[in-house]
Amino acid sequence: MKVMVTGSAGFIGSHVVEAFESAGHAVLRLDLKGGHDVRDDAVLDRLLPGVDLVVHQAAKVGLGVDVADLPAYASVNVYGTAVLLAAMARHGVGRLVLASSMVVYGEGAYDCPDHGRTRPGPRSTQDLGSGRFEPACPVCGAALERATVSEDDPLDPRNAYATTKLAQEHLAANWARETGGDAVALRYHNVYGPRMPRDTPYSGVAAIFRSALEAGRAPRVFEDGRQTRDFVHVRDVALANLAAAGSPAPPGLLTSYNVASGTPHTIGEMATALAAVHGGPEPVVTGEYRLGDVRHIVAAPDRARTGLGFQATISFEDGMKEFATS
Repeated sequence: MKVMVTGSAGFIGSHVVEAFESAGHAVLRLDLKGGHDVRDDAVLDRLLPGVDLVVHQAAKVGLGVDVADLPAYASVNVYGTAVLLAAMARHGVGRLVLASSMVVYGEGAYDCPDHGRTRPGPRSTQDLGSGRFEPACPVCGAALERATVSEDDPLDPRNAYATTKLAQEHLAANWARETGGDAVALRYHNVYGPRMPRDTPYSGVAAIFRSALEAGRAPRVFEDGRQTRDFVHVRDVALANLAAAGSPAPPGLLTSYNVASGTPHTIGEMATALAAVHGGPEPVVTGEYRLGDVRHIVAAPDRARTGLGFQATISFEDGMKEFATS
């Protein structure tokens, strides 16, 4: 199969390229680092003829710094995807695997003892500033129990990156309906591993903690460190893309899958694991917060297991040991 991978030089994209090449596929690479912009029709018109599948990894990532980032997120993630999909339609490319994200859910799922399954709204600055980090039931104010999110749960993006990732899914669904193509959206949870970018305002928390440790500084853990995430290794994510390529979605539809380990851990546990490999310093819990962050987001990985035959294989312990020194 002839596959074009956008964002091919990036953290996840480079591993995706390796997975497809190892499986014997011919891979075309498109990345800004190679002078190829996904928003450039001339580049797409040159590369897309004869392509069987596009694996769209190119995106501006991270939470962003402030509202000044909005145009860049919209330009790269939304407009770039629209240009790509229009070019795919022009050249008769009928298959897409899209890198989406768990951020499209907003807060994860919760259960109230009296009102059942609920989705709390954004946490207030008053609660966060007072150290009240756990969302409460929006009906009665009771404490909630964390639950897992499935692909059919409501979507509620809470920041610019999340909003543009959801827009990508909507555009892909539009493309599939209008062209009869098939589209798979892989909602990555917290991806980490070799080649993860170093500490920048757009880095993931694992990279920020690792950079601090390499500089001899204690990782600074926001809130109380008990925020829950699902950390999934980048090589497992690459294999999920390969599995999606081998499991076409029904024509004319977008099918979404959580890509997760199925074994959640707290941010504090992750910081402690990385510090242990480095021999310290120990993490510092700061009580600081970011408005765009959510408290808990944990996936149900069942659909990917049954629909794609994908199951993560790299354990949290082994993955963090490798990542801490990679």
